[in-house]
Amino acid sequence: MDINALRDAHPDHWMRATAIRALTLDAVAEANSGHSGMPIGMADVATVLWSKHLKFDAKTPTWADRDRFILSAGHGSMLLYALLYLSGDEQITLEQVKNFRQWGSRTAGHPENFHADAIEMTTGPLGQGIAHSVGFAIEEILRARFGKAAINHHTYVIAGDGCLMEGVSQEALGLAGRYELGRLIVMWDNNDITIDGKVSLSDRTDQVARFKASGWHVQEIDGHDPEAIDAAITAAKKVTDKPSMIACKTHIALGHAAQDTSKGHGALTNAEQNADAKAGWGWTTGPFEVPAEIKSWWEEIGTRGAAEREAWDGRIASMSDRKQAEFARTMAGDAPKKLSSVIRALKKQSTETEPKVATRKASEMVLEVINPVMPETVGGSADLTGSNNTKTGDMGVFDTDNRGGRYVYWGIREHGMSSAMNGMGLHGGIRPYGGTFMAFTDYARPAMRLAALQQTPTVFVMTHDSIGLGEDGPTHQPIEHLAISRATPNTLVFRPADVVETAEAWEIALTQKSTPSVLSLTRQNVPTVRTQHKTNNLVEKGAYVLADAEGKRQVILMATGSEVSIALEARDLLQAEGIGTRVVSMPCFELFEAQDEAYRKRVLPGGPVRVAVEAATRFGWDKWLLGERGREAKAGFVGMDGFGASAPAETLYEQFGITAAGVAAKAKSLL
Repeated sequence: MDINALRDAHPDHWMRATAIRALTLDAVAEANSGHSGMPIGMADVATVLWSKHLKFDAKTPTWADRDRFILSAGHGSMLLYALLYLSGDEQITLEQVKNFRQWGSRTAGHPENFHADAIEMTTGPLGQGIAHSVGFAIEEILRARFGKAAINHHTYVIAGDGCLMEGVSQEALGLAGRYELGRLIVMWDNNDITIDGKVSLSDRTDQVARFKASGWHVQEIDGHDPEAIDAAITAAKKVTDKPSMIACKTHIALGHAAQDTSKGHGALTNAEQNADAKAGWGWTTGPFEVPAEIKSWWEEIGTRGAAEREAWDGRIASMSDRKQAEFARTMAGDAPKKLSSVIRALKKQSTETEPKVATRKASEMVLEVINPVMPETVGGSADLTGSNNTKTGDMGVFDTDNRGGRYVYWGIREHGMSSAMNGMGLHGGIRPYGGTFMAFTDYARPAMRLAALQQTPTVFVMTHDSIGLGEDGPTHQPIEHLAISRATPNTLVFRPADVVETAEAWEIALTQKSTPSVLSLTRQNVPTVRTQHKTNNLVEKGAYVLADAEGKRQVILMATGSEVSIALEARDLLQAEGIGTRVVSMPCFELFEAQDEAYRKRVLPGGPVRVAVEAATRFGWDKWLLGERGREAKAGFVGMDGFGASAPAETLYEQFGITAAGVAAKAKSLL
């Protein structure tokens, strides 16, 4: 690669892009940590995109109709930080760039959306950016609802070879192609280098053919030619019935001694080599110094979108007051006032009629009253619609000829579905939920973890949540999955016992703004256990006394979901023998832990024997069994200590000893 030829062909562009390269070298060298090569190699693409195409206003980074820019190759975070600093973002200052990867800085090793408003999502796990971008691009639903005057933008992604190797990328490609997401444009950093060496060490996929086969519009360009980059993005924006991929042939660590090598992927910290690279680029200022004329040019780019944003403000102001208020409410993620009233009505009806239904069916009953009053909900399932009970009659199906449909058929793509749902939530204006079998939390897990990390209130509907699903056997029977989700920070895990608790769990999940929820729901029917109508939301407490002891309290039985009714039956057996027994329903550990100590002690006082019953592993229960200091009670657990088996549910519960008699016997053995 002839650096001099590149400089001479487009001298102004070259120096503007080199500001990104130089800042990257300086920041990584100062931190002695990071990834230099990708920002250096993709600086030309990023400069053209931001200066000629990206719709944004640096002073208003959360403007609802901005274009979304996603750095899927998140290890190259200095590309994004340099762009934000240069264009005048008020949060990513020069001081932040100098403190790259340091404690307390906004410029973390990988972009984290909670550190700066202009960072659209947390990236780093490769493939997640391109997978989330599918959800961002499904803002087609919002355009259908509010019109182009309110929502009319593109989603741009920079992805690398690693992003395209990760399996989730194919799930994303298939979805975007099937749904013809024409406002999604992916720029592939085709530099042919991974950490181990050449891509050919491990892969020979024809990525261009792969994207085309998935229904994408594809172009191949020189990723260092600004005219070719500009023309390709212009052409991609004109394609409205296909997502676009631009294969940008680039050189990792362009102009550095590590160019086109795996070393170029990582931290370039050799002072002599870095100085030589800068000299070759024609960059003569000191560390972290950008010539005034270049910085001014970039800052002008950052202000260019202000006129478009002001025009958008005018269009929103011309809407009716009602539509303006609804748009503002939806984009803010606020639940409608009607939500609590329809939940209360369903709870009252259920306590009166006491239905015996599976909690997956209870969830459907809740959605049937929620979805009509929350037009921002968008549901779906990973090819298990009839089993997850996630579709209600009012929603309509999202498709190429019905952009206003609110139900997405995701296909057998748990990971892609979960990532795309996160993208919808991050975009704003959509409340996504989607279902699969709880055992397949394993396939959705990377996106579920990222939802928690980047504070996205996605709702994961996980049905068939125990050995209670029966004959499908241990491959489909989740044993450890409740513990996995409960172990994840910033996640609410709900395992409701009946329709009432399910309704209360949904109400909580749909009012979260920064915490995802996991709903653990049964396949098998369960009786109504909440037979006394309460207007207040008891699930909000995480745990509560469902039935108290008659006489001296000697035993506390704790249970969740389908095992709450078993605990109540065990209580009857124990009370018949004069053993005073309290039953505590614990639908959400996380919310119970958030209560004050006085409340927790009232529900679980020291002294009585404690027995927990749950058709899952004991892992995570000991805090409540043994007490928060580990010595408040004798304790036992009735549940699973291994995998399940294939048989009818009733047989499995009997064989594994998860019965009222088994629970009562466990309690008596501890007295």
